[in-house]
Amino acid sequence: MKVKATYFQNDKNNPLCYGDVELINPKRQRLRGEEAKEGIVAESAFVGFCGTDREFLNMALAENMSHKFPAGTNRLINGHEGVVWIPSENRFGIVLIRGGDSYDPTRYTEDETYFEYGCDKADGLFSDFNYYNPDMLLKIPDGGVKDGKMALSFAKKLVFSDPYACMIFQLERMEDLGSAHSFRVEMARNKCSEEEARKLAKKHTFNRVVIFGLGTTGIFIGDLIRQNYPEAKIVFVARSDENSPKVKFALKQVPHAVYVKNSFDSDKKLADAITTALGGKSTVFIGVSGSQVEHKIAFEQEVLGCNGIYNSFSLGPVVGFDSMPFGFKNHLIFSSINFRQEHMEKAIQILAKSNYDEIVELIDKEEFISDPKGAYLNKIYSKSAPLKTAVIWNDKYIDVNR
Repeated sequence: MKVKATYFQNDKNNPLCYGDVELINPKRQRLRGEEAKEGIVAESAFVGFCGTDREFLNMALAENMSHKFPAGTNRLINGHEGVVWIPSENRFGIVLIRGGDSYDPTRYTEDETYFEYGCDKADGLFSDFNYYNPDMLLKIPDGGVKDGKMALSFAKKLVFSDPYACMIFQLERMEDLGSAHSFRVEMARNKCSEEEARKLAKKHTFNRVVIFGLGTTGIFIGDLIRQNYPEAKIVFVARSDENSPKVKFALKQVPHAVYVKNSFDSDKKLADAITTALGGKSTVFIGVSGSQVEHKIAFEQEVLGCNGIYNSFSLGPVVGFDSMPFGFKNHLIFSSINFRQEHMEKAIQILAKSNYDEIVELIDKEEFISDPKGAYLNKIYSKSAPLKTAVIWNDKYIDVNR
């Protein structure tokens, strides 16, 4: 069956197109041990643009996307953030993006497989409709739908379900790793049981947090740390002006956080400013800027303290460190970009009550589909772009007055 969609292909001249695409509907598995099921139709109502979509443009221009295409095709319909309408169930839903033949999609192993709608081996939401495993169409909270239409403000909040779920997973990982990494120190220091020491180690993991980068993921993880560890000292680092809407919103979401503008002429001066703002070395350094500066500030300039955790969430940078001080300072480095269904379900509930709709701006659908590549380069991902851009894909499902 053909559908109107935007899609990436390996082409230096035409990497991102809009037009007719032949859909496929293979049986897909949510988790290992479950039945593989053919997808049911869901219509895209509201779709957001993610940094991954911008990276796909680079990959398509470099003709390096074949490994992302669904089997038997030479293209990928992208889009993994948004709200869909499920005609057969007469309801809206959020697509659980990641599934596959694995017990836990955050821990798939070499003998397991995975797929991601709109990202990897499966088509996504930038289409009039698509096929999705019926078990992977999550329900939304009550309150945002009236007379068959979803309030625009509600859709704007839910467009963040995927990245917010990723950050819930990141918090879980840092808690797990921090507890295991330092509980013996806490046992020795406090002369307490292992159980109590693990609780203390988890809490103290977030004593002094650096979030290097100020996109939505940086704000989300700061927000989650604030909610769960209100005593944490949090410092955001970015290049934006202190009075920019992005910085103002971040500091509103994360009260008592400090912002350090990266306008220094040397890494050392920046590192000194971060350490001063923190009141010491960081216990956690979270890299979300996508720049090579992240690891230099953490390791070369020693902003990351002894026994600290380096969480590399950026796509692109090469992380390096000197093995001698690394070993003696007992640093822990990890990187993972996943989430489970429970994370997304929790994200949906949190977002429904949030004010994250304030940072979403719209691009007109006709403007976007008339020149998708131009829209990416000149508006959606330009230097003047908002924190988040989304598009009303089907206006019959969205109430723009609410």
